[in-house]
Amino acid sequence: MRILHTYKETFADGPGIRYAIYVAGCDLACNGCHNPSSWPYDQGELLTDSVLERIRSEIISNPMLTGITISGGDPLDPKNATDTLFLLQGLEDLGKHIMLYTGRIAEQLIHSPVPEAQKTCLQYVDVLVEGPFVLGQRDTTTFRGSKNQQFVKTKEMYLKGCLYANKIHEYVINKL
Repeated sequence: MRILHTYKETFADGPGIRYAIYVAGCDLACNGCHNPSSWPYDQGELLTDSVLERIRSEIISNPMLTGITISGGDPLDPKNATDTLFLLQGLEDLGKHIMLYTGRIAEQLIHSPVPEAQKTCLQYVDVLVEGPFVLGQRDTTTFRGSKNQQFVKTKEMYLKGCLYANKIHEYVINKL
């Protein structure tokens, strides 16, 4: 997977002051996507151990950060999922709230034959912003692109043993 861009401080990608990581690659090609230049997989810097260490250092050096946001592209695109898991595991011990944007639906990831890495990523994510962007439902008042997109507390579900127990609707939240 390739990293298109990192933002050392942003208020636009989730609550509080966040470190944002944008990855390359998305096969969904949503009409009206705010970031269509992120769709190709071959752009940006290859995620390596040294790139992960640089990202970790930038996060650690800023005590004002309240969270990390991973977006794109689509971090849970089948071609990105294994590297997204590597990224999430490398950030886990930093103790920051992690928010991840995907055009996929958590319930479909959990209950369908998708790559295991896609499912495993969910246990490292505090809030998953799920669902494809729908131009006719554009929403610029919250941390989502369109009203169909939901905020799902995936880490909480995993810790309570509900992630794979078909109780996902109990963990959908309307506001952060």
